[in-house]
Amino acid sequence: MVRGVKDKVAIVGMGCTRFGERWEDDAESLMVEAFDEAVADAEVDVTQIDAAWLGVGFDTQNTGPSGIPLATALRLPNVGVSKVENYCATGTDSFRGAVYAVAAGAADIALAMGVEKLKDTGYGGLPVRSRGLNFDMLGVTGSAPGNFAQIAAPYRAKHGVSHGDLKRAMAHVSVKSHANGAKNPKAHLRREIDIDTVLDAPIVAEPLGLYDCCGVSDGAACAIVTTPEIACELGKTSPVLVKSIQLSTSNGWELQHGGGWDGAYFHTTRIAATKAYAEAGVSDPRSEVDLIEVHDCFSITELVTMEDLFISKEGQAWKDILDGFYDSDGQVPCQIDGGLKCFGHPIGASGLRMIYENYLQLQGRAGERQRADAPRLALSHNLGGAPIQNVSAITIVGL
Repeated sequence: MVRGVKDKVAIVGMGCTRFGERWEDDAESLMVEAFDEAVADAEVDVTQIDAAWLGVGFDTQNTGPSGIPLATALRLPNVGVSKVENYCATGTDSFRGAVYAVAAGAADIALAMGVEKLKDTGYGGLPVRSRGLNFDMLGVTGSAPGNFAQIAAPYRAKHGVSHGDLKRAMAHVSVKSHANGAKNPKAHLRREIDIDTVLDAPIVAEPLGLYDCCGVSDGAACAIVTTPEIACELGKTSPVLVKSIQLSTSNGWELQHGGGWDGAYFHTTRIAATKAYAEAGVSDPRSEVDLIEVHDCFSITELVTMEDLFISKEGQAWKDILDGFYDSDGQVPCQIDGGLKCFGHPIGASGLRMIYENYLQLQGRAGERQRADAPRLALSHNLGGAPIQNVSAITIVGL
């Protein structure tokens, strides 16, 4: 019988680099920067770490095909290091490995690291990475904006939303995130924008304009986890606890003509969310979850995800967005740190960066962007691949 990880694992330390064009730093330097903050936060010594997981999306320009660069960069005490890659859910998957090791009793203290030197790859989101069987099977045959833009038309048709209303809601997503990111010293883009700037911007892939798309950046984020009992021994009297971690991966159903998918939502996110809420004991996410970080690679993705997480009713997310429900002072703030829109998306690091923000918010340590009403339950969400086939990852943490 599956028992889950709820309250079996505590986060005792986290670290995150400044995201941006880090041309002067290699992947190892970024890992050290994130680790130094995490280990100081946890107040543990590197010799106490029993196992580690390294998340990297692009091998060649970063760390290669093994976990050795992490062990070398951090001078880990010859422990096992596993290198993982799972598209945009890579950082969360590295966290899942560390959490599962502690929950299973295989490690007392485990580390998860996510890193990416995406600027060095030359990847700008427009050309595909390569050709071949892998991309043909996944249906990733166009650009990233082109793929995700295609979720908009089915959503409009299914829910009877006008082109103008959807564009305004998408623009509000970007305006909201830029306002939040301007308060975050670790964000890549720290400039507020207005609605007209978004609506008047050049089109990248209809209906996505320039400001509907997240950028390309470098960065790293790190987490140190242990049992609640050890956390107390370390002096963490009210640690942030892992409530659930769930992944869902497409199995080809979306590709089956007449299979039931209408292209207006992300099937794997709904499955992962259902399982994550059950594991965490959440019955009404709209009222129980205090803040969220979602995979806002594009504004339409964030909008649709609000419904896939069952926070907005189906067909109503665009209204909630325009009503300010997801603003920093709204009922459920989304991307209170600026999100992918302002951090960019160094693939291996993004999932852990989201957990990092939720961790800070739950502890009341988020500075100028701190949520005023003491959040107690926070969710992060990744979506990797393309709408037609993807992997979704959800992590819920709380006090």
